[in-house]
Amino acid sequence: MSLNQFRLEEKVALVTGATRGIGLAIARLFGEAGAQCMLSGRTLPAEVEECIAAEPDSYDFVAGDITDPETPDRLVDATLRRFGRLDILVNNAGVALNDDFHNFDDARLAAIMDTNLIAPFRVARSAVKPMLEQGAGTILNIGSISAYVANIPQKQVAYNASKAALHQMTRVMAHEYAGRGIRVNALAPGYVVTEMTKSGLENPEWDRIWTENTPMGRYAQPEEMANCALFLCSPASSYVTGTVLVADGGYTTH
Repeated sequence: MSLNQFRLEEKVALVTGATRGIGLAIARLFGEAGAQCMLSGRTLPAEVEECIAAEPDSYDFVAGDITDPETPDRLVDATLRRFGRLDILVNNAGVALNDDFHNFDDARLAAIMDTNLIAPFRVARSAVKPMLEQGAGTILNIGSISAYVANIPQKQVAYNASKAALHQMTRVMAHEYAGRGIRVNALAPGYVVTEMTKSGLENPEWDRIWTENTPMGRYAQPEEMANCALFLCSPASSYVTGTVLVADGGYTTH
């Protein structure tokens, strides 16, 4: 295999939840690999603005609330107008909320499902259309090891259920579109140093339990997840579809 198989020249990627953490790391690496990237998020932070200013031919940004039903079409349309095509979608936007199952109210349930499942469904639905016209495309859904385990010590049934549903959506989409040139995979990270895990990392008890339950004894960095994403979205994985790649430092081995 040539290392060129990991290059993304002449590819255009749309990355949701791309203003920080895993999403930003993926967008940066895709740009380094030669892709043009449309980043999306609710707001444009200074770090992302500086990135775009430094490489305006490689990056752009479109703001949007991913849970707004009109946002998916708008994100895809903005990408097509700016870069002329759409080859890769990374559904990364997500949210986690913790509480006892019997106390988890409908408002929080809706927030979890709207962000982690309904929004990725809608964005993928919008992105598939130009990919079908091109006869090719790649979709990567960012899932979680929480789709496979009951996390401890935090209680997060709704989050785990939303990610399990996203994994299944990935498999069924892959089956439907494999014969039409579109690959669909998911990445299931373990514990990664991001804003989403910050409160847990700063809690001594949670930090100890999370670390002790990860055989490698450490958390991942967003860049490590970006490396996995590059493989799944590049020609290097040309025969891979319907797969959920677990990158968790061994957490799910026990």
